[in-house]
This record gives sequence, C-alpha cells and structure tokens, in this order.
Amino acid sequence: MDRHQYNQCVEQYADRLFRFAFASLRNREQAEDVVQESFARVWEKAKNIDFATAKTYLFSTAHHAMIDEVRRNQRFASLEEQAPNIEQGRNTPYPDVNDILHKAIGTLPEAQRNALLLRDYEGYSYREIGDITGQSEAQVKVNIFRARTALKNKLKSIDNLIDPEP
Repeated sequence: MDRHQYNQCVEQYADRLFRFAFASLRNREQAEDVVQESFARVWEKAKNIDFATAKTYLFSTAHHAMIDEVRRNQRFASLEEQAPNIEQGRNTPYPDVNDILHKAIGTLPEAQRNALLLRDYEGYSYREIGDITGQSEAQVKVNIFRARTALKNKLKSIDNLIDPEP
C-alpha cells in the first residue's frame, strides 16, 4: 500500500473504525486512541499490506487494540481498588512512599543514581547505560548494585515511618 492508498483508507474507514471502537468501549477518548493506534500500526506495515485487504487488517488491528485497552483498564481499576486513594493518602499522617523513595534516590552519588534510573526507570540495558555514561558494562553493574544496596539500607526503616493501625 502506498501513501495515496493509505490516505484513501483513512478517509474511507476512520469514521467507521471510530464508531466500532466507541460502541465497544463507550469512551470517546479511548476510542480515539484505538483509531489512532490502529492507523499507526497500518502505516508501519503499509508496505506489507495489500490495499484490498486493508479494511480487514485495520479492523482486526482495532479489535486487538480494544482488547489491550480493556485489559489495561481492568488492571488499572484493580489497582485502584487495592490501593488507597492518592488524594486521601495525602490527607493522612502517613508519608508518601514515592516522596521517600525519590528523596532516597536523590542522596545517591550521581553515577549510581544515573545508572539506577536508566536501568530501572528507563529500561536500558547495561551496555546501553555504559554507552550513555561512558562507563564499562562491569562498572555500570557495580553502580547499580551499590545503588540498590544503599536504597535497601535507607528504606529498611520505612516500617518505622508508617505506624499501622491496630
């Protein structure tokens, strides 16, 4: 499929695809996200998709995107039920664990902090972190180990910060 055919596909199927997604999800923003994601996936594979089968591929892609969206929402809803409301948590005498964690990370030496954040927050490999920071892969591993050990030692007393009700 070329650019002209892709644009035809957008003109012909965008509204139908939106109605399909909206009817299933009953949420305008989620339906728009599904449509956008579907067209993005089609564009990425445009060279491998025949224009004659584009509609089928597009709706199949939208269907899978909706399933992903529903699963994501179920997990989010489940987490909301299990965790206390964040706003309510701010009004309680309990400290915000996220704030405590960020303060503890802020006390780490820069090399350890950067390596830890790149690995655990951004998901880079040890080799990629080494390329970014200019360190050997072995040194990156050492910095991450030391950072995690330091955090573990600093956060051990978190139980002392939170006094659970009897």
